[in-house]
Amino acid sequence: AFFANKVEHESRHCNGKGLQRQGSSSFERVYTANQNCGHAYPTFLAVLWCAGLLCSQAPAAFAGLMYLFVRQKYFVGYLGERTQSTPGYLFGKRIILFLFLMSVAGILNYYLVFFFGSDFEIHIKTITSAISPL
Repeated sequence: AFFANKVEHESRHCNGKGLQRQGSSSFERVYTANQNCGHAYPTFLAVLWCAGLLCSQAPAAFAGLMYLFVRQKYFVGYLGERTQSTPGYLFGKRIILFLFLMSVAGILNYYLVFFFGSDFEIHIKTITSAISPL
């Protein structure tokens, strides 16, 4: 809602009419940042859901909250100069990678239980809980 509100505000500020795609460079930055965040959101939801379901809910939820905070910082950084958004973008990629690795660990644990009868879920939850603040 914050991103959409910023796009609408910038559009009205530049054109004085309704929402139009063409405008000043500030409108283009806001619009592009909104589109970038919108395109990354389905991937985030998929890996968040898989990590929480297959591995551990608490570290996945913490990583999800951190990702939302980082995307906010990315959006605000994109409103300034484009180089200000780079740290938020890179940290967001790391969080997505962490959630993806949690999903893979959960899948591997499922197959270890299914084929070999050994369960490493406690070890995986301990590791992900220790790594999630990083």
